[in-house]
Amino acid sequence: MLPSVRPVRRAIKGAIGTGALAGAMLFGAAAIASAQPPPPAPVPPPCTAAELARVMSGVTFDTSNYLTEHPAVNDFFTSLKGQPRDQIGDQVQTYLDANPQVRADLQGIRQPSVAFRDRCGLPPTP
Repeated sequence: MLPSVRPVRRAIKGAIGTGALAGAMLFGAAAIASAQPPPPAPVPPPCTAAELARVMSGVTFDTSNYLTEHPAVNDFFTSLKGQPRDQIGDQVQTYLDANPQVRADLQGIRQPSVAFRDRCGLPPTP
């Protein structure tokens, strides 16, 4: 009976030794992996360049449709082409003061851009 006990003991010792070796390798690898700093968090999707492009393309598309559907407004903004920049602001202000519904419509169209810039900490557009 003694000869059969010896192989069993060897098998148990071998299994324990193998388990200990595997455990040491596992915990050693985990220690090395945890020693490295975690990668930086990605920029949240709502504030990426792709999202800005998507928002601005929507605003541009809606502005184009608005100007097409409102020829008088389109004519006014088209007439500003080639004028000195410092004069354009005053003319636009005067036009929008005289046309509060146009101002409200254009502000509504620009709202997604304003919301994006506020949410992402970007400066407002003029």
